[in-house]
Amino acid sequence: MRIAQIWQYPVKSMIGSTVPSAELVPLGIVGDRRWALRDVEAGFIANTRQTPGIMQLAAAHAPGGAVSITLPDGSRVASTDAGVNDVLSGALGRAMLLEVLHPADDLDFYRSAPLPDGDPMPFIRDLFGREDGEPIPDFAKFGPSVGVYSSPPGTFYDCYPLMIMTTSALRSMAEAVPDSVVDVRRFRPSLLVDTGDEPGHPEFGWTGRRFAIGDAVVEVINDCPRCAAITKQVAPDIPQDRAILRHVVRDLGQAVGMYATVVRSGTIHENDPLLPA
Repeated sequence: MRIAQIWQYPVKSMIGSTVPSAELVPLGIVGDRRWALRDVEAGFIANTRQTPGIMQLAAAHAPGGAVSITLPDGSRVASTDAGVNDVLSGALGRAMLLEVLHPADDLDFYRSAPLPDGDPMPFIRDLFGREDGEPIPDFAKFGPSVGVYSSPPGTFYDCYPLMIMTTSALRSMAEAVPDSVVDVRRFRPSLLVDTGDEPGHPEFGWTGRRFAIGDAVVEVINDCPRCAAITKQVAPDIPQDRAILRHVVRDLGQAVGMYATVVRSGTIHENDPLLPA
């Protein structure tokens, strides 16, 4: 098994890009998810489940620690531009603020939006894109911050610093839903592992295992339950599609990929082998 792709997402929920190498630290890939959008009206960090258009914006690092964002029409705006928030708000149809990471002790900055009054289940089912009769995920798999914070304080990732997928998983899903566009950009992995001809989803057997990658060591925590985000349009060639999520819920235990943490910091490169650690 080798690293096929290393993905870096400068802005939470936006399209990222592959990099040939990266530094892994306890908070994940250095430079990953340093920025996020805040929904001004709601007062909380935005995500693709509630504002799906974010997934159609692409982010890249710019000089001086800034970030450059490409809109669906090809135009660009930088975090250093005076009108950046107006441009992003216009593109998404909601008032948005582009914000950089705050210190971990600024808990209010990371606090989640409260659940609506009354029965929360309709909201939760909609959030996860579940149809009548389909199960909702085991919330314990999301870690201790779920429900209280939009991300673990001091970070902009949803639950854990890394999400690992395999080429086998992508191939198996493409075979299972042949009329759908199964593209890696839907699933937003940190690391895509080339597992050769292995069938199915071999990563589902990695819970609790540690792998050495380059100078680093990662530990696989549990599988990654999936929500409505994987159904959203990413680009014209990756359209909205609910069939993939139906397959994931019905046939894959609601999950695609595995969450992982960084046990030992270090540098990793494309084509690095995954070795037992």
